[in-house]
Amino acid sequence: MSWSSFYHTASRVFHEHPSWSKSLVVCTIISGGGLAAYGDTISAYSDSGDQFPKKKVVVLGTGWAGTSFVKSMKNSSYDIHVVSPRNYFAFTPLLPSVTCGTVEARSIVEPIRNISRKSGLDVQFSEAECYKIDPKNNKVYCRATHDKKFGGTEEFSLDYDYLVIAMGARSNTFNTPGVEEHAYFLKEVEDAKRIRHKVINLFERASLPSVPVEEKKKLLSFVIVGGGPTGVEFAAELHDFVHEDLSKLYPSLKDHVKITLLEAGDHILNMFDKRITEFAEGKFKRDGIDVKLGSMVVKVGEKEISSKERGSGEVVTLPHGMVVWSTGIGARPEVVDFMKQLGQINRRALVTDEWLRVEGCDNVYALGDCATINQRKVMEDIAVIFSKADEDNSGMLDLKEFQNVVGDIVERYPQVDIYLKSQMKDMASLLSKSQESPTTIVDIEYFKQALSKVDSQMKNLPATAQVAAQQGAYLADCFNRMELCERYPEGPLRFRGTGRHRFHAFRYKHFGQFAPLGGEQTAAQLPGDWVSIGHSSQWLWYSVYASKLVSWRTRALVISDWGRRFIFGRDSSQI
Repeated sequence: MSWSSFYHTASRVFHEHPSWSKSLVVCTIISGGGLAAYGDTISAYSDSGDQFPKKKVVVLGTGWAGTSFVKSMKNSSYDIHVVSPRNYFAFTPLLPSVTCGTVEARSIVEPIRNISRKSGLDVQFSEAECYKIDPKNNKVYCRATHDKKFGGTEEFSLDYDYLVIAMGARSNTFNTPGVEEHAYFLKEVEDAKRIRHKVINLFERASLPSVPVEEKKKLLSFVIVGGGPTGVEFAAELHDFVHEDLSKLYPSLKDHVKITLLEAGDHILNMFDKRITEFAEGKFKRDGIDVKLGSMVVKVGEKEISSKERGSGEVVTLPHGMVVWSTGIGARPEVVDFMKQLGQINRRALVTDEWLRVEGCDNVYALGDCATINQRKVMEDIAVIFSKADEDNSGMLDLKEFQNVVGDIVERYPQVDIYLKSQMKDMASLLSKSQESPTTIVDIEYFKQALSKVDSQMKNLPATAQVAAQQGAYLADCFNRMELCERYPEGPLRFRGTGRHRFHAFRYKHFGQFAPLGGEQTAAQLPGDWVSIGHSSQWLWYSVYASKLVSWRTRALVISDWGRRFIFGRDSSQI
C-alpha cells in the first residue's frame, strides 16, 4: 500500500469519524505499534481487493427539495445522479416579480451543474423527465426533454439503491372546464415569461386605433383566481406595473384597466394572521383591485369567466383578456401512477413516514410538494406507548416513568408537544387527576383519557419552499451520517419494536412568511405572533429574499434588477 493511498484513507476516516480518530491518536501515543498495526490492517484489506461499492442515489427534480438535498450532501460514498427536465434551480418566490419585469427571469435561476460542482461531490445530471418508477426492480425510466425540439426520442433507465423523489407538483384545476385551455398558471419560470408576454400583447392590441372602447375594456380586464400568497402578490405586482409604468406609456388606456381577484373562501391570505388579511383586503379596495370573496369559478372561456356566488347561488360572468389560475397544487401524472403501484389511492400526494420514507418502499424518499407526511396518531399506539413506559410491568404508570419516555413520545408524536404547550402548564399536569395530587399513579384507561384530545392538534405541513428546503437538508444530513447512525441510532424509541430509530424524525421549523401587497408595502408574520405591515417590512422582505438566493451571482443580478426598477422603471419591450 502506498503512502499516498494511506494518507487519503486516513484523511477520509478522520473527517467522517473524528471521535474514532482521536481515540486512534491516544492509542498511538500509548503504544508505538498501534499505528503500524492499523496501517497493516488497511493494507491487507486493500490488497484483498474487497471494496465497498458506492451506493447509487437518483434524485428526481431540481426544485427546492432536490437542490437543497444536493447542496447539503457531503458524503462521497454515494454516486448521485440528478434527473430533471430543467437544468437549473429557480427561486420561485420571485416568480410574480418576473411576470411584470420587476426582476428578469435569468436573474432568479442558477444552473444545477454550478450548484452540484460547488458541493465538492461528483454529481451527474441528465436533462430529462422521469415517466415511470419501478420500485420492484429499483429502476426509473426517463425521456430526454430536448429531443422534442429535434424530433427524436431518447429514452434511458437508471438503477438506484436509493431514490429521492422531489418532482414538485402541478397546478390544480379541480377539473374546472376551460382552465387548461384558456388560463395561465404561475408555477414555473416559463409560466411567468408567458404572462409577461401576454400582458404587453394585450396593451399593444388595445392601443390600436381600430379597436373600440368596449373591446379595449375587455382586453384589459385581468382576472386572478385564488387569494393565496401567489395570487395576491401577482395582483399587487400587476397593479404597480400598470400604474407606475404602463400608464406612462399608454396614457389613454389607464382608465380601461380592471384587476379582479376571485377567492372561493371568506378571506384572502387565510393562512396569515387576521390583521394581515384585513389590511390586505382594505389596501386592495383602496387601490381599485376588485376582490370578490365566496366566488367559485365554474367555467373559463376564451373571453369570459363564470363564477358561482356562494351567498346567492347566482352564476356571474365576467369578460377577460387574461385569466391567471393560482388555486393550489395537485400531483403530477408520474407521481399518481407511482401512488397506484403502492396502493396509495385517493391521496393528494405521496405518503411518507416521519423520516420522509415513502410508505411501502424502504429505499424511496419523497420531499417537497409531491409528498405529505403521514403523522401517526397517538391513540393508534396508546397501548404500546403505555407498555413501553411501564418499566416495572405493574400495569400502572407513575410520573417518573412517564417523564423517562416523554421526550421520545414528543419526538415521535409532535402533536403531544403542541397539546402540552397549548393546554397544560407542564408534563405533570397531563397525568394529574386533580390539582391536589401532583404525583399520580394512573392505569391505561386514564392514560387514554388524558391523551384522547392530543390528535386534534395534528396539522399537515404547508406546500411551501421553506418546507421543501428543510426536508432536502434534513435528508442529506441523514445520508451523510447513515453508516454512523446504523451503529449508533439517535432517534426516538421504537414503541412497536425494540431499540431506537436510526435518525431523529423530521421536524419543520417555521421562520415566518411574507405577503408583498404592492406600493412598496409588505405584510410579515414571524414566529412569536410578531406581525409587521408597511414599508419597513418591505425592506425586510428585500433583505431576507436576497440572503436566501442560491448564489452570489443571482444575488447580484436580483439586487441590480431592483435598483434598475427604482431608477428606470420596469421594461415593457417585447423580445
